[in-house]
Amino acid sequence: MIFFVKNTCLFVKFSLHLERYTLHIYMKLGNNIKRCRFDNDDMSQEALAREIGVSRQTIISIEKSRYIPSTLLAFKIARFFGKSVEDVFFVANNDT
Repeated sequence: MIFFVKNTCLFVKFSLHLERYTLHIYMKLGNNIKRCRFDNDDMSQEALAREIGVSRQTIISIEKSRYIPSTLLAFKIARFFGKSVEDVFFVANNDT
């Protein structure tokens, strides 16, 4: 498994080796944090960061898909907004 950034998006590359062929699957982790903040009285990144105990830079990086949050952090963010993790974060296939 390889993590890399392309065009400010963080991708995960999985490689499957089947006999003589290698299949590469690229997946992007997206999120709806900015929408959730907007729906929550246009909450600032700083206010969200304070509420969940991280830096504002961490929120910025997650929103821009430059950083994949830990499972615990993803749950904290989702629970803060009263949503499921799947409502806040999503995985999208990407042909890169």
